[in-house]
Amino acid sequence: MRRRLNLASEPAAGLLTAVVALGAWAAWLGWDGHRDVHPDGSTTGPYEAWQVVGLVLTLLVPVCWAASRRHVAAAVLGTTAGLTVAAYVDWSDDASGLFVIGVGMVAVGSLAVTALVSTAITSLKGRRESAAGRRGA
Repeated sequence: MRRRLNLASEPAAGLLTAVVALGAWAAWLGWDGHRDVHPDGSTTGPYEAWQVVGLVLTLLVPVCWAASRRHVAAAVLGTTAGLTVAAYVDWSDDASGLFVIGVGMVAVGSLAVTALVSTAITSLKGRRESAAGRRGA
């Protein structure tokens, strides 16, 4: 007997958000690896602000999708895992070893933000369903 993948299940939603996070990192940040050197000798980069904003906006879609289906853990852990793995793979060639601090910051930051967004989405959806139930009664 064949079973279909149920995207409404928590593990599938977590896997999907992790894969989307990995792909979004590659699409928005993975191709830009050089630092910009300014005339005064200072360096910036390797990412521009618009790339990071694009990544965040792209990741809002799967996080909101999973959270709206009450898969808060999938939204939070899947996205955090995907971004953390992507950052590790992208930055692990740093000879100084300081990339681990950056990867840790990505992990903590994405965990905090996705938890906040997922909780807000779940709360708003709960209020909306509660209000609809009162009107229908």
